Amino acid sequence: MLNNIHTFFNAFGATVIVPVMIFIIALFLKVKPKKAMMCALYAGVGLTGFSWIINEFTPVVTKIVRQMVDNTGIKLPIVDIGWQAGSLASFGSPVGLTFFVFGLIAEFILFAVGVTKVFMPSNLWNNFGFMIWGTLAFYVTHNWWISLGLSFFMLLYTLLLAEIQADRWSRYYKIENTTVCAAQNIVQTVPAILLDPLWNMLGFNKANLTPAAFKNKFGVFGEPTTLGAILGIVIGILGNLKDLATIKAWGQIFQFAIQLSAVMTIFPLVTNVFSKAFTPLAKQIDQTRKQNANQQPEVDPVHDKKRWFLAVDDGVGYGESATIISGIILIPIMVVIAFLLPGNKTLPVVDLISLPFMVESIVAITDGNILKVIANGVIWFSLGLYAASWLGSIYTGAISQYGAAIPAGIVLVTSFNLMARPLNALVFAAFISQNPLWISLCIIVYLVLLYILRKYRSQIWIYLNKMAAKNVHAKEDLKSSPKD
Repeated sequence: MLNNIHTFFNAFGATVIVPVMIFIIALFLKVKPKKAMMCALYAGVGLTGFSWIINEFTPVVTKIVRQMVDNTGIKLPIVDIGWQAGSLASFGSPVGLTFFVFGLIAEFILFAVGVTKVFMPSNLWNNFGFMIWGTLAFYVTHNWWISLGLSFFMLLYTLLLAEIQADRWSRYYKIENTTVCAAQNIVQTVPAILLDPLWNMLGFNKANLTPAAFKNKFGVFGEPTTLGAILGIVIGILGNLKDLATIKAWGQIFQFAIQLSAVMTIFPLVTNVFSKAFTPLAKQIDQTRKQNANQQPEVDPVHDKKRWFLAVDDGVGYGESATIISGIILIPIMVVIAFLLPGNKTLPVVDLISLPFMVESIVAITDGNILKVIANGVIWFSLGLYAASWLGSIYTGAISQYGAAIPAGIVLVTSFNLMARPLNALVFAAFISQNPLWISLCIIVYLVLLYILRKYRSQIWIYLNKMAAKNVHAKEDLKSSPKD
């Protein structure tokens, strides 16, 4: 049965299965069939657009990064080959495939009984983010129940973090009642919340570093299209330091500048199409919420205990200006850090293009303060490099066993997007120890946090909104737009 399900999903792929799910959910929410059909088509078109752009741009970025690496002469033993190999192995392992089927059922139940206020099945394709950890655990322990339990636990705390940041995410990315819920990207909520008071003490909140500020200060040179070209030239030069006297090098530099400029220009357009798949659903959720609660439209939804959120693909936020600019700036920074970090064995390469996905929660919580996003990213992803280094041999063995090919000439591989996760790695370590004490501690911490969230959700959201409002640009936005 599991093999048949695997074959079915492989045959149709995310660009078909996700729109079908969106159509069903839209009808369930009582969206008119014509509008539900358009939501489904927009989802398919958006996913296809993302795939085309990233698939075309990834080899270009990878080539530049490899040239940066070659210029340094430093070799690191664990090479990032991208998240795709991990996804393939997840669907090829018995534990991963079991979770894909029964995890979907669990997501319905968790939402129905109120454990979570996030409806995860709308983003079922990102379930491989839970499946990969169960796959790795099964490779190490050969314990079916521990491994499957780990995947389910990853789901539980991902849903918890998704709900904590839900109000901020939906406010910042301007799609009501939605949030991202990908296991590989949601954990950035933790450093974004914990470190924000520190950044404010250091005055980072006074730094007006946002796309709007760039545009106001620099005019045409502050536009995302122009910034993309400038960043492209800088990254291109870093990748050609030894060959700057050649025409070939400058040809590549300016080609990369145009290519990055194109991504910065086109991706927001695709994002706008993709967001159209969820906007009618989000509005319908809000309308139903108000009707059921017999509320007036002016009532602040922050205080509504019955408010729930639709989990959306993190592609919705990728093209937002502060998100994509922060992610692109972090590309050369993380390459340099990988070489300078004592004890690090991981070389991030292919998944560097995923950095805009990886910073979305940070962007939302810091209200698009690019300086804070980069500072958070440097600290958290540096810790993530250590996590990926520790997991290198386990990850390589697991994906080799469950169907992913290792590129020739590479001994150990990883995925910077999937494995550079300090919190995930700690939970993984607790479960593969098979020590009841450590596993119980993980569960107790989760239950305490869940209790706090259920009891103080409104206060948590209000606190995060107050923290976001402390940024200088947020205050200026409030002055210029009182309604917001």
